[in-house]
Amino acid sequence: MNALPENRQALIAQVRDAFPASATLFLRFGQCTLEVQANQEELVEALRDYFKPFVAATGPAEIMVSVHASPEYRLPVEYTVKKPEPGKVKIKEEFFELDGGRIVRKRLTGMLFVFGGGQNVAVGPCGDNLNQVVNFINNRYIEWILCRGCLLGHAAGVVLNGQGLAMAGFSGAGKSTLALHLMNEGATFISNDRLMIAKSKNGLVMHGVAKMPRINPGTALNNPYLRKIMSPDEQDRFAGLPENELWELEHKYDALIDDCYGPERFVLRAGMEGLVLLNWRRNGGPTEVSRVNLAERRDLLPAFMKNVGLFFLPSDDCTMPAPIEESYIDFLSCCRVLEISGGINFAAATRACVQLTDQRN
Repeated sequence: MNALPENRQALIAQVRDAFPASATLFLRFGQCTLEVQANQEELVEALRDYFKPFVAATGPAEIMVSVHASPEYRLPVEYTVKKPEPGKVKIKEEFFELDGGRIVRKRLTGMLFVFGGGQNVAVGPCGDNLNQVVNFINNRYIEWILCRGCLLGHAAGVVLNGQGLAMAGFSGAGKSTLALHLMNEGATFISNDRLMIAKSKNGLVMHGVAKMPRINPGTALNNPYLRKIMSPDEQDRFAGLPENELWELEHKYDALIDDCYGPERFVLRAGMEGLVLLNWRRNGGPTEVSRVNLAERRDLLPAFMKNVGLFFLPSDDCTMPAPIEESYIDFLSCCRVLEISGGINFAAATRACVQLTDQRN
């Protein structure tokens, strides 16, 4: 058991002294440069492979994150459990408010994240939990961009026919799958699961997150660009499953955009001309596409609105608008909005997205 210092600065110094970082990686997310320091070269190399489209030569950096591979870093604190989101039951995180910052602990892995005041530390079995380290790095950028006047959306995003298009939907609707179908049509990837949107003089701008899509076997199996993620044995095994069983599988793969679609197909910023809301369901009958006004269809807003979560700890000068329905309606009135309802049909949804981005009025 490690001692608990009196404040965030002292705790971060304690971790960095115990597991000093010697390797460095620079990343460029849009207009923000991040410096990642780690105490293991192999950890930096794994992050370099994951963030390949966004590796930068050098700083200076707006954000610095240090990553310290170690045994589970235990502290003598009484954590508060974070309640699961609506529709979920598994408790994954707990937290402790520290003077000048916050500690978040992942209950299943023992990973510990300390942040606040511009200082950011991940400590614990990092190599075994690279995805959580990736999420922490991305969350530091999300906070940075939100505090520059953005709202957070639960959406995927692509650029198609020169126009930015966001896709959102209720849980399990398949927004990432639709985004990858559009990649097959020549789209450029923007984001998998989170979008930050901002107003500009020309309309909306969307900012993506450098997170690779995590897809299920069914998505990979039915997309020629993604099948290579699975071994031949896996392809044969999953192909033999009934459709319902394949749909329900929890198994996930990281679809590295560069490896699947080639270089320069992943960017983090674009104008946002449209939003497609997937309000469909399995066996829901004919697929229907309709233009909607969100001021009149507030029932659709929860499909896009997203809580900022535990890893958002803004400074006093943060200019994020109030994350309320009126703010989202105001922002999204600057783009065209489609609702796709009825039964799930990705071919029909792809055609609707292509048609929407072909419209110039």
